[in-house]
Amino acid sequence: PVPKMATAQLYCVCRQPYDVSRFMIECDICKDWFHGSCVEVEEHHAVDIDVYHCPNCDAHHGPSLMKKRRNWHRHDYTEPDDGSKPVQAGTSVFVRELQARTFPSGDEILQQMHGSQVTQRYLERHGFRYPIAVHKMEELGLRLPPPDFSVKDVERYVGGDKVIDVIDVARQADSKMKLSAFVKYYYSPQRPKVLNVISLEFSDTKMSELVVVPDIAQKMSWVENYWPDDSYFPKPFVQKYCLMGVKDSYTDFHIDFGGTSVWYHVLWGEKVFYLIKPTPANLALYEEWSSSPNQSEVFFGEKVDKCYKCVVRQGTTLLIPTGWIHAVLTSQDCMAFGGNFLHNLNIGMQLRCYEMERRLKTPDLFKFPYFEAICWYVAKNLLETLKESREDNCLPPEYLIKGVKALITALRNWLKREVTEPASEVPDHIRPSHLIKMLTKEIQYLENGNCGSKLMKSQGISACPSTRSAHERRSHARRTARRLRDQDHHHSHSPKAPSNLDIFEQHTQEVLKRLEMGPNEEDASLNLKFNKVSTASAAVAERSLDNDLRLVLCNGQPNNAGEQFRVVCVCLKCTGLKLNHICSESATSPSTEEDAIQGMLSMAGLLYSHPSEDPSKGEHHAKLKHRIQEHKNFMDSQGSGSNSSSEAWSSHTHSPAHGESPTLGYQYCETSLSPPLHPSKRPASNPPPISNQATKGKRPKKGMATAKQRLGKILKLSRHKPFFV
Repeated sequence: PVPKMATAQLYCVCRQPYDVSRFMIECDICKDWFHGSCVEVEEHHAVDIDVYHCPNCDAHHGPSLMKKRRNWHRHDYTEPDDGSKPVQAGTSVFVRELQARTFPSGDEILQQMHGSQVTQRYLERHGFRYPIAVHKMEELGLRLPPPDFSVKDVERYVGGDKVIDVIDVARQADSKMKLSAFVKYYYSPQRPKVLNVISLEFSDTKMSELVVVPDIAQKMSWVENYWPDDSYFPKPFVQKYCLMGVKDSYTDFHIDFGGTSVWYHVLWGEKVFYLIKPTPANLALYEEWSSSPNQSEVFFGEKVDKCYKCVVRQGTTLLIPTGWIHAVLTSQDCMAFGGNFLHNLNIGMQLRCYEMERRLKTPDLFKFPYFEAICWYVAKNLLETLKESREDNCLPPEYLIKGVKALITALRNWLKREVTEPASEVPDHIRPSHLIKMLTKEIQYLENGNCGSKLMKSQGISACPSTRSAHERRSHARRTARRLRDQDHHHSHSPKAPSNLDIFEQHTQEVLKRLEMGPNEEDASLNLKFNKVSTASAAVAERSLDNDLRLVLCNGQPNNAGEQFRVVCVCLKCTGLKLNHICSESATSPSTEEDAIQGMLSMAGLLYSHPSEDPSKGEHHAKLKHRIQEHKNFMDSQGSGSNSSSEAWSSHTHSPAHGESPTLGYQYCETSLSPPLHPSKRPASNPPPISNQATKGKRPKKGMATAKQRLGKILKLSRHKPFFV
């Protein structure tokens, strides 16, 4: 005979199998289990029932028996009120005593600011270490429903069947109920208990369309900036919460999950915040208090030196930084909106809060979703940021350096922990050990002072002087170039070194981009920027051992049309060295500097007249030839030329001629929209040959005509503007 398959046991009047996600209650008479929703018993009501009778047993044994209240100051209100036990947090006695306490004013630590002042640039410069209050939400970029938006409106947009977490304040216990049941409770004439909703995240509902989070929270958020669309882990949604609390609701002292910062706006009603600064001493006391068995009987505000009281009224937005310990009292019925976000400004504190949660064995439900995963994503992106700062020869901000150091330590510990705890949050496409190694290398590079940090510190510069928008515009292209470079390296064990032509092409592109500015720029500014060779270009020349190419910038004279030019002088240790590749189509190459310049100018579409043909220009060309000879002599004095340091080359200057602006001895570190290129690190682009009259019907010789076309195309890019050669 075929054995019968085991069938699941059925429960309740609905005769359904057990569902772990649904609340159930046992009948004390028939011992059957019933879904609370089927017998109209809410989860928070079940704790008040002493003996439960199901609908069937109720007919024979009478109604259920309820517990009798014996006190108003304990979470278990059936305990005898003999005065032997202290008051517990959240009870009605506790709330009355809290309202009678005196606290230092929140004005001592609260920063009152206009929303337009709360920018990422401001916080990066001044830090985000104290709470900020803003009284006009429009200036923050925050958009919310109108002040008459009601609890019933929330039900209409979110849906009454949505199951929400509700806190029974007098017991400080969490339970679940449908939103429709909470709305019914909220509007009941007599509320049997104090219920508080603080974790209704509505990003996946229609109400999300009514709310736009503050600009600062959007722009700084790790999730918004670094979480990839193709992540294996589900994206955390913690930016849009609706909080609905009745009078006397209370949330005891806590730190927001993962050390997140929080924005908080009171739509109507009033909230009172009790704020404690996250000093090392206070954090240690907080961890000790949180792990104590009598936590609810001790008011943490009394254990620290100062606990500040801050009243947040209707229309006010509060921004709370990382790690601040706070409790919240709802002094009158209130609806508020808020959100949490991780960011780069306080990475160390965020990690410290997360590790504290682990030590306290905080349930996953109350921790930031996939905190470790997002830290790996952030580490990968910050590695790119550090590389870009190094290539720009700029020092990253101090907060970022400290944050990366803390992140490296945390990532190492998590990687070691995976041996004993197999549940990993390392994304599949990240090589954790390699990432940690590369981050460590970048930090060591900074600490060894190899990126011009000494110079920048002496000038009072603490960060790369580029705007964030410029940085963002460069990031995608630069990271794409780096990926291409890495792919090329992967496919070839011996990557091809850049040729002399590639280096010259890269530098020409760099100079042309820098010269694309308005004609009204001051001469002094131009001299300041262009009379010195850039550090990046000098480093390129130094690294190319087979190339004695040196580029300097010399002042020229105005032509007859009044246009102003700068002349790029190409100085070679040997004047004929490889110059024929870019200056001639024929087998005969120029043998003098003058012929080389003539070839370059003709390719740029500029007329070159011999000194004897144009007396007005004779003096200029003589000066030009003189400077070329000076640079050639200088190179000859350096021995092989390619072994000279970039510092020695960049420090070699000329005495300014009459009428020229003196050059300033400084290291070029300005980050512009066209940053200094590094041909030895980024593969130079190789555009196809230009089709022009010079090449029609001919097959260009490799390295000669093609080279000319490539350079000609570069030089033609800026013909329509004041052209600097």
